[in-house]
Amino acid sequence: MAADLYTDFPERFEQRTRVYLLDNTGNRRELTIEQHWFHKGRVVLKFAGVDSITDAEQLTGCEVQVPASDRAPLESDAVYTSELIGCRVLDCGRDIGEVTDLSFEAGEAPLLVVREGKREHLIPFAQEYLKSLDTAGKRIEMALPEGMLELDAPLSDEEKQRQHSRD
Repeated sequence: MAADLYTDFPERFEQRTRVYLLDNTGNRRELTIEQHWFHKGRVVLKFAGVDSITDAEQLTGCEVQVPASDRAPLESDAVYTSELIGCRVLDCGRDIGEVTDLSFEAGEAPLLVVREGKREHLIPFAQEYLKSLDTAGKRIEMALPEGMLELDAPLSDEEKQRQHSRD
């Protein structure tokens, strides 16, 4: 199975044998890594008991997870992204919502997927916006640039009318 690398510690595959795979329905299963190698910026994993392409195809879309007890220690100013899930995000004291996911598709900084009700914001988790971080207290305080939260806001009735009149 080929997997994208989202770790700062790829060398830990040398010692790591136990991982969990989380599928898109929320089911998690433990697997043992028999072999691994790196290829074109990804890691290829051979799991015990997964001995055919058909077996491996069953794992497509799964997220490879490491038990918290097996994680590498981090520097004092670093955080595991999984610790951000469930945190409340505040912008200069204003509650924006809860981090429900992270996206790594948009550039240097991962995007916090912040949801409040039906509204969803994509906020760069960048040092220049971060005021304080308390993962134990599930709180992220930020100072976002003016207008950032309105970038993905739904159109107002007036904006819809103006857009409709141009059609």
